[in-house]
Amino acid sequence: MKKLSVVLAVYNEETNLATCLKSVKDIADEIIIVDGGSTDKTVEIAKSFNAEVIITDNPPIFHINKQKALEQATGEWILQLDADEVISNQLADEIIKIIHMTNMEIVKYEESLPKRNLFLRHQKLLVQRDDNIGIQEGPFNAFFFPRLNYFLGKYLRYGGVYPDGVIRLVKKGKAHFPCKSVHEQIIVEGRAGWLQNDLIHMADPTFKRYLERNNRYIELIAKELRQDKTPRGLWQFFDYFLFKPLSWFLMTQIRNKGILDGYQGIIFSFFSALRFPRAYWRYIFNK
Repeated sequence: MKKLSVVLAVYNEETNLATCLKSVKDIADEIIIVDGGSTDKTVEIAKSFNAEVIITDNPPIFHINKQKALEQATGEWILQLDADEVISNQLADEIIKIIHMTNMEIVKYEESLPKRNLFLRHQKLLVQRDDNIGIQEGPFNAFFFPRLNYFLGKYLRYGGVYPDGVIRLVKKGKAHFPCKSVHEQIIVEGRAGWLQNDLIHMADPTFKRYLERNNRYIELIAKELRQDKTPRGLWQFFDYFLFKPLSWFLMTQIRNKGILDGYQGIIFSFFSALRFPRAYWRYIFNK
């Protein structure tokens, strides 16, 4: 049997952590938690699941702590999760099944996936955006999970939100985070495949939680604009305050059919589009 490590980087996640860990406790050979100095019951909850807890600081680029968690794992395969993600029984079974397959068995398994074409189209977009995700040949050293995002009482399936592919299963020593940007994907040495069953992401059950997450994200974007010394001219002003948000909203609502997700889809697209002017405003006024 191949050893599976489950790793998380967390900060003040007492609301979500127990549900996440319950979903993986039966498949994890070890659980490693890198905690960014939580002030709530996060560490207590982690220890109740016999997790190894490493306490450190809480850097703005949270991938730094994710990388620390990867480095501490001893399993041949590593399942790297966020605290607000949940593994279903079907996905848990699929994970154990895939890590014990040969490379040829994985190739055949991938070819049989009902949503394979959707996944491959999505992966192509991710490669265009993030570049060095992995190669398309050789050994499988990582796997994307299709992720269902929960927003204001509904799982979003349109608007470009699904399948929201995220690499969550990696072979030890074959993947790492660059730790340079909040937008970055994990970099894989080798081939990245897909699993079929959805990863449940309890991202934004309330609008308050969404705004809190959105505000942190906007501050990180503004910081990157400062680091990149983005111009402050008239063209950039119109680009960030008009063209970018308008094109984003129309693309997600019309081209990607976000309107089919109901009012939740409209709200999600609208506030996602607002990240452009809000981040640029913070940047030019240093707020």
